[in-house]
Amino acid sequence: QVQFVESGGALVQPGGSLRLSCSASGSGFNLNTMGWWREPPGGQLTLVATDDDALKYADSVKGRFTISRDRAKNTVELQMNDLEPADTALYYCYADSIDMAKKIKTEYWGQGTQVTVSP
Repeated sequence: QVQFVESGGALVQPGGSLRLSCSASGSGFNLNTMGWWREPPGGQLTLVATDDDALKYADSVKGRFTISRDRAKNTVELQMNDLEPADTALYYCYADSIDMAKKIKTEYWGQGTQVTVSP
């Protein structure tokens, strides 16, 4: 149904920047939310930033990360600045679609792209 191509993860020093990109492809879908979640080593999967017309950011990334979405192209990017070691995680592209009439939400997840912040 929906497949993601994610890119941009890398090894970067603290204070550096990265830009993650995600492109959704497939057919028969209309996405409501697109964004990013992350899973640090030994940690929990948590929301980083999402865009469903309203923007939502985790408190830990506010002021440093910026999400941008192109609805026509079904792409979403995450500009990450002033990276910290705590940002080290596997970052997953996320999307969902909602059928309001049927009250059904379908979630889609990418394979993940690794971000490592280390001196």
